[in-house]
Amino acid sequence: MPAPTTETFARLKKLVAITDADQRPTKPITEVFTGRELATIPVGTADDALAAIARARTAQKQWAKRTPEQRAEIFFRYHDLVLSNRDALLDLAQAETGKSRSAALEEILDIAMTARYYARTGPKALKPQRVAGMIPGATKTVVHQQPKGVVGVVSPWNYPMTLAVSDAIAALMAGNAVVIKPDSQTPYCALACAELLYRAGLPKELFAVVPGPGAVVGTALVENTEYLMFTGSTATGRVLGEQAGRRLIGYSAELGGKNAMIVTKGAKLSRVVDAATRACFSNSGQLCISIERIYVERAIAEEFTAAFAKRVQQMTISGKYDFGIEMGSLISVAQIEAITKHVNDAVGKGATIVAGGKARPDLGPLFFEPTVLTGVTDEMECAAAETFGPLVSIYPVDSVDEAIERANDTEYGLNSSVWAATPAAGERIAARLRSGTVNVNEGYAPAWGSTAAPMGGMGISGVGRRHGSDGLLKYTESQTIATQRLTGMAGPPWMPAKPWSKALPIAIKAMKYLPGR
Repeated sequence: MPAPTTETFARLKKLVAITDADQRPTKPITEVFTGRELATIPVGTADDALAAIARARTAQKQWAKRTPEQRAEIFFRYHDLVLSNRDALLDLAQAETGKSRSAALEEILDIAMTARYYARTGPKALKPQRVAGMIPGATKTVVHQQPKGVVGVVSPWNYPMTLAVSDAIAALMAGNAVVIKPDSQTPYCALACAELLYRAGLPKELFAVVPGPGAVVGTALVENTEYLMFTGSTATGRVLGEQAGRRLIGYSAELGGKNAMIVTKGAKLSRVVDAATRACFSNSGQLCISIERIYVERAIAEEFTAAFAKRVQQMTISGKYDFGIEMGSLISVAQIEAITKHVNDAVGKGATIVAGGKARPDLGPLFFEPTVLTGVTDEMECAAAETFGPLVSIYPVDSVDEAIERANDTEYGLNSSVWAATPAAGERIAARLRSGTVNVNEGYAPAWGSTAAPMGGMGISGVGRRHGSDGLLKYTESQTIATQRLTGMAGPPWMPAKPWSKALPIAIKAMKYLPGR
């Protein structure tokens, strides 16, 4: 299959939320597999972001008047459009990121599942909820969910479709408008998602895509929107969190990870080995929730290491626009340099390469082999720092307790994977791990794909959650409306203040025996 056509890029470029886009400086967008230029994208400014926010704020007032059920209809249609246009979306995701087609498919499926989930559950979650009032029978208390206003989304390059639009779906479903700054390397992925949203019936001003530098457009978003959603590095997340904190606006972020897998005696190693290739090397390891550390009980460590190294050596690596390829390219020279630095540092300090270990310029400018290390020690950079590339280290341990202790010995806490003799044994281990998601008998997909459950990180891996009701209601302000009936707080007019003041404590004490009190 070929890369997306010139006509595709020209059509999508018209959707950029910049009024005079044809007169702006542009940035080239290249096909990662080959390095050839595919298109250019206009470079937005802070003024462009401010104009998009202003238009979004006006449109949001009308959007908020629609019922959640009316909003849901758009996302049901969007679900269908994403799936029916998946081939074109897959081509674009591969062209801009260099990922394999199977990794690109993960994005498409996630967008569709998220749209369906919030379209189905959003109306009930956003419905006003009657709760127990202060005085039974006399106080009616209802909790409403009001939209924040305009939500800013700063999305990354590694999953540039789902991490652009899935968070936006929840924000839009809650009645907000969204202005997004996509990563400068992958703007057309966000625009392709926007195009289908518009086709599904979403007013264009409600979801505006403003490409441009993070320091410019991203800063304008955090300084002028009512909520910020960010996915990216922990370092950048800290900066944006400080900026959001100064303005006292809501902020949610999924950040880095140094994710661990635990393999215990009794686990079926043939199954573990196959799944570990996905867990470690999906999207060439450029995935916040991918596995970079594997702790294996010593009794099976040698057998596992040999089998895993052999399987990794057999992985198919290519830049084809087709299924059947297990790993694609990295996205940039910076990524190649980062993983090369970690591998060279580890080997120079005594680690052993048991699979991979080098760049593959014969395949394309940014290919690097999936790499497995043993003998990694604490002074090596890759021991604790996130590599964010196709590199994983294996560590033999003497017991399950040691594996858990070492897996938890990190500032990060995003994702973990557990393999044990039985699912129940795996679940017991999982409950002792300090990470936002834990997958038993898989690497990352089950927890991520369970859209009804919250997903996010502990420690320096993030703030807040996406998915589930948490991922929807974080885009709202809870409003309590309490209506007092029958009598006021001073008591009925026929009762003097003194007896009323004595009756109140007695009534409060009695309420502890009432259900829900």
